[in-house]
Amino acid sequence: MPVSGEAAQAAPRDATVLHALDGGVSWITLNRPEAMNAVTWDQRERIIALLTDASADPAVRAVVLTATGRGFCAGADLRGAPAQTRERVPGDVSRTIRLGAQRLIAAVLDCEKPVIAAVNGTAAGIGAHLAFACDLVLAADTAKFIEVFARRGLVPDGGGAYLLPRLVGPQRAKELMFFGDALTAADAERMGLVNRTVPGGELEALAKEWAGRLAAGPTRALALTKQLVNASLDGDRAAAFAAEAAAQEINMTTRDANEGVASFVERRTPEYRGH
Repeated sequence: MPVSGEAAQAAPRDATVLHALDGGVSWITLNRPEAMNAVTWDQRERIIALLTDASADPAVRAVVLTATGRGFCAGADLRGAPAQTRERVPGDVSRTIRLGAQRLIAAVLDCEKPVIAAVNGTAAGIGAHLAFACDLVLAADTAKFIEVFARRGLVPDGGGAYLLPRLVGPQRAKELMFFGDALTAADAERMGLVNRTVPGGELEALAKEWAGRLAAGPTRALALTKQLVNASLDGDRAAAFAAEAAAQEINMTTRDANEGVASFVERRTPEYRGH
């Protein structure tokens, strides 16, 4: 999906990760269409940096993660990784995963702004997990999601065994991971992995609409809501209730929370500013 020509800030056209800030929305676009956007080491580090920046930048109030060409992300491409200078020893693989694929997925989950995946094509392996880690997932009707790991004799990494059971339950997650069959966008929507499926030509417009609505919302309240939901399946009820109360305590110190309450009392549309 091309980055909007109206974007305020854009990366060079030949960059492998395009970035633009448009109307409070940070657009992050994988741009290696010839490789179906298989993500390289450099791309991964760039995406992590952009998501980290989005958390800290008051001008960013929502993020869209998408790609150019026919593929959203065909998995990991290790050709851009730093060269191996010695023989592999026990611990190297797990360290590589922790510092690589897991950092990428964590950057999406931990981003303090809501992140929308606009999946324009095939999302395979870590590419599927990159989409599933996002807060909202929009997909072109031609998109496919593929858990390719078992096909290659590998264990799913990049947070797959954490994300999928929470989204579709353990049985469905095992079905997808054991067989590695391609899942259509329509079936992914029926399972709850995708929020909306639209014709490819409508995907960018829908992503803009949803991102615009998020960017006009109470940014800190959305950030705290994201944290609560993401943590809700990892602890017990007492911990969840305590976290909820603490989050609301923090949120009520914000200007947007006061504006939301005041606008309700005054029967007018709230004007949120993101702080």
